Amino acid sequence: MSTAAPPQKVAPRRERSGGRLSNGAFALLLTAPGLALFAAIIIYPLLSALFTGFFKQDLRLPGREFVGLENFSYWLDGDFLTILKQTLIFTFGATLVPFVVGFALALALNSGLKGSGFLRGLFLFPWVIPGVVVSFLWMWIFNANYGVLNGVLMKAGIIEESISWLGQPGTAMLAVIVTKTWASFPWMMVMLLAGLQTVPKELHEAASMDGAGSIRRFFAVTWPQVRGVASIVLLLEFIWNFQHFDTIYVLTGGGPAGTTETFATAVYQTAFKGFDIGRATALGGLWMVLLLILVAVYLRITERKGDAR
Repeated sequence: MSTAAPPQKVAPRRERSGGRLSNGAFALLLTAPGLALFAAIIIYPLLSALFTGFFKQDLRLPGREFVGLENFSYWLDGDFLTILKQTLIFTFGATLVPFVVGFALALALNSGLKGSGFLRGLFLFPWVIPGVVVSFLWMWIFNANYGVLNGVLMKAGIIEESISWLGQPGTAMLAVIVTKTWASFPWMMVMLLAGLQTVPKELHEAASMDGAGSIRRFFAVTWPQVRGVASIVLLLEFIWNFQHFDTIYVLTGGGPAGTTETFATAVYQTAFKGFDIGRATALGGLWMVLLLILVAVYLRITERKGDAR
């Protein structure tokens, strides 16, 4: 009597990987050139600049001397709060004023104003002009000897003699804010107009049927619908103005008597006119910390907007 041989266990087949990379390794390989370029042109210069803030270094002399936190304490015990205050005055003024102007024009264009298409293109004109050109244009307008503004005000009988708008501490910052307002209100107008055009007309019609006037409709219907767009526009403009340079430098150079000096102009003046690269990079590091806080706030707001959707 024959007996059947017991069945033998067959080992599971293992598929040969053939040298294939995992998804993570493949993704890293694809992004490696971009990461290397980013590290070379962003990370390394940033770390090198921050490291320089711990040294006493003059652009006119070779070598440098390690001084620790001396450059940072120089600013924190000196003009840091003054520069911060003036930077915030410029930033708030150059953000809120063009926002109000841009929002008013966006509401007018959204109301079906005749010729709104032509006006929209016309209002964009200041935005497409380079900032330096805008600054020179307004420097001519504010000129104390032959400026258009003084000429108009004198002919209207508002002033009796020319005013040095850019040469007086009381008017220099106002002139800078006006110049920046003229250059930046168009893009805020466009963004806010895009937000207004997404508001359903049915909501306005329902509010009108309930007897709501234009002001009440604005606060009950329009503003809640565009509040998200408005907050992003305000925060972005605030961040950009916090690091703005060209308008201030061309118009006043931080003067008169340092009354329009901001972080941007102070870093430039310290590095390239005072030749003290150590103190300039120390101030730049403090400035960067404040900017990172603003960017974190912006990312947090945009994240909340995304979660709400």
